[in-house]
Amino acid sequence: MEETVSEINNVHQEKIKQVFEEVGKVVVGQNYMLNRLLIGLFTNGHILLEGVPGLAKTLTVSTLSQVLHLDFQRIQFTPDLLPADLVGTMIYNQRQGSFEVKKGPIFANLILADEINRSPAKVQSALLESMQEKQVTIGEETFPLDRPFLVLATQNPVDQEGTYPLPEAQVDRFMMKVHVDYPSKEDELEVMRRMSNLGFDNTVSTVLTKEDIFAIRDQVNRVRISPALEQYIIEIVFATREPLNYGLQDLAEYIQFGVSPRASINLNLAAKAMAFFEGRDYVLPEDIKEIAPDVLNHRIILNYEAEADEVKVKDIIAQILNKIPINQ
Repeated sequence: MEETVSEINNVHQEKIKQVFEEVGKVVVGQNYMLNRLLIGLFTNGHILLEGVPGLAKTLTVSTLSQVLHLDFQRIQFTPDLLPADLVGTMIYNQRQGSFEVKKGPIFANLILADEINRSPAKVQSALLESMQEKQVTIGEETFPLDRPFLVLATQNPVDQEGTYPLPEAQVDRFMMKVHVDYPSKEDELEVMRRMSNLGFDNTVSTVLTKEDIFAIRDQVNRVRISPALEQYIIEIVFATREPLNYGLQDLAEYIQFGVSPRASINLNLAAKAMAFFEGRDYVLPEDIKEIAPDVLNHRIILNYEAEADEVKVKDIIAQILNKIPINQ
């Protein structure tokens, strides 16, 4: 007897819970970050993680890669990294008397771009094509990347020494920018106990295959969102561009550029994934409000007045969400 859609959904949601459990064997108290990483995985969106060193950003991504049956590559971004170190290059084969392609580490399913903002612009531009077009050009040849292809990047705050601000065009390619904060006292106590135990077992089991990931993507895509909530997303997006038209006079003097159309697309997709994680096949306004800060925070560009007055992007997003009504 064939499984019903509901039964298939339940199987997938049970596997997602298993992913949290397996990663939790190694990483303590980072369920919020893991939730956002999985949203990116199931909606085909790249994720940027920002936080000071030592908050388990790299550990979380590398552990997740072990739970997924995917090809994984970790690339440490440094100031002397070259584009060829990322995508590959042409090398001369003396035996055959011709050039051949040597592919770089970008040819994997899951890429951990560690400390991505420590490399200069020419390396970022090499990464940009793969993120947007899902392909890589080496010499005169273009190679499609295997699916799924996901860049999970970590960066240190840009005011730290030895960092470069990422180009706006590249930042916009990231579905979400997730701020990773310090753990609670209880979580840090558990981390200390685990990491100071030389016999600690950090092995995890594989839970999801490629087929599972594509099947879950299909189920997320089937989650319904009402026309009223689609319009709600559009109003949020336009409020960042035209704050005066929404009675947000206080914000108009601080916003230099509002969010791009990718924001509305990604808000829609991420809200569907949030609903699916909660076991629903329809989106609620709360799904949009919960995910909006992570989708919008790296796309709103503030001016010098905002910096002088110590106005933060998160405060602007909060004001917009409080101001925009939901017309059911």
